[in-house]
Amino acid sequence: VVSTQSTGKSKKTKAKKNTLLLFKIKLIKFIFNYLIFFFLGFILKMRLFGKAKAAPKPEETIAKLRETIELLEKRELYLEKRISEQIKLAKANASTNRKKALLALKRKKMYEAQIEKLSGARLTIETQVTAIEAASVNLETLNAIRLGAQTMQQINQNMTIDDVDNTMDEVRDQMDVAQQISEAIAQPLGGELYDDAELENELNELEAENVEELLSSSQGQRVPTFPVTPINVPTSQLDEDREFEALGKSMAL
Repeated sequence: VVSTQSTGKSKKTKAKKNTLLLFKIKLIKFIFNYLIFFFLGFILKMRLFGKAKAAPKPEETIAKLRETIELLEKRELYLEKRISEQIKLAKANASTNRKKALLALKRKKMYEAQIEKLSGARLTIETQVTAIEAASVNLETLNAIRLGAQTMQQINQNMTIDDVDNTMDEVRDQMDVAQQISEAIAQPLGGELYDDAELENELNELEAENVEELLSSSQGQRVPTFPVTPINVPTSQLDEDREFEALGKSMAL
């Protein structure tokens, strides 16, 4: 009985495995067929419609439209000449052959209708040319502005507000240092050897002596003047004075 039960279980397990295997095989076949169908459809679509063409450049489009405008203008000139011919033909046959004259007038009306259509088409194309030129100018302007913005951004990456402030602070500090150095250089050497208060007192004493001499000379009697005779100074004394003067210049006194 036990062996019979185990045999039944093994058969059921094999059946499940076989069913799962068949399901996987069918799934693989379905995916494979779908890929083949998709690939064949793509190839057929490419053959029927071809590759997507790249958008033409604005210059090429404008040139093509202008060529079309020139063609329409030539067509209008040709029709205007034909209208003139039909008018002449109608005038020539107005009294002799009215049927021929009426046919010429019908042709004239037909040509005038064609000219009107050509004028409308030419106006439409000229409007397109103007719009494309304006759009092209706007695109060039936008590209220039975008390029300028990118350049400014690239420049500003190497320069910030903090960097500018720090640089200006450094410049101010260096200017202060230079000012201090200039003041130190301009200050006379040896100034500490003199006492300003002592010099002021000495200067005041000299001024007081000058005042006393002026007062005494104004209060005294007038001294008679005598002719001044030159005094012969010894040559040796003159030489000593010159040496003293030269010594003073050499010492920068």
